[in-house]
Amino acid sequence: MYRCFLAFIAALLVTGSAAAQSLRNFPPDALRGTIQVLQSPEVALNGKPARLGAGTRIFGVDNLIKVPASLAGTKYVVNYTLDNQGFVHKVWILSATEAAKKPWPTTTAEAQAWRFDVVAQVWAKP
Repeated sequence: MYRCFLAFIAALLVTGSAAAQSLRNFPPDALRGTIQVLQSPEVALNGKPARLGAGTRIFGVDNLIKVPASLAGTKYVVNYTLDNQGFVHKVWILSATEAAKKPWPTTTAEAQAWRFDVVAQVWAKP
């Protein structure tokens, strides 16, 4: 009986984590781009030099936090936010389904001009 209960709880956790992967919500200030970790905290953001800020969090496709050194050398399609000083603050490595959601702003000017539906997680151009 105890083992059945543990198996049931494990199944719920696995199902819950799979559902969480497809339901990630991104903040309205998240921009789309590419990132490549060079030598932490140095990164190439959209092909240009950038730095990870103190306390930067990088979320993998599984929504677990990744260590920047483990991602070194590979280019990823991401949504990201910047802090007030221009450092990379949060990064979400996108799944193929998430990356297919278009349009998504790539600059702050686009994000300010477009309209974001937080519930549907889609952008609309004016």
